[in-house]
Amino acid sequence: MLIGLRLTVDCQSQSINIKQRQCVINTHGERMPKHIASGLKYLAAVKLREQGYFQKDIANKLGMDRSTVSHYLNGRNLSWSSIEVAESITSCCNHDFLYLTYSLTKDIDNTKTIVGILVEQEFQAVVGDTCIGCGLCVDVCLMDNISIVDLKCQIDIEGCCGCLDCQTNCPTNSIQILEIQSPNK
Repeated sequence: MLIGLRLTVDCQSQSINIKQRQCVINTHGERMPKHIASGLKYLAAVKLREQGYFQKDIANKLGMDRSTVSHYLNGRNLSWSSIEVAESITSCCNHDFLYLTYSLTKDIDNTKTIVGILVEQEFQAVVGDTCIGCGLCVDVCLMDNISIVDLKCQIDIEGCCGCLDCQTNCPTNSIQILEIQSPNK
């Protein structure tokens, strides 16, 4: 492990901080995105296990073999630095978490699964009557949760990760994604 620069983006204040911090680098001096993606899968596997899933089901859901899941859940074969970096990624705003995960996994289905498991908030979609059914929201939704029905967008809120891409890109400002406040939080 070597010392590197870490870029931190604060989505709320739009500020950028650059800190000198350890990052995951292999013995050849290259960054290790696959290990960080493994850290994300580890976090997802742990969360699924906490929800009562069996190792077989976790392996199927995450597209891994059972022995890897077993090793993850028993704390073997994974760099703790990778897990630390993965935890940092999950603490980003949902938009950045989604796109960082996709850039690490390079697999849309794997990204949807990991983000769907690790995003804990629930959302509600409100589509106003000003929607013109242009389909821009469909094009920008990486989670593939939006369709156009009768010239109005329909958002499948079950798979919504709250990235707000649809809301931000709507030319008529017809979409609002609202976080549902759970009384248990």
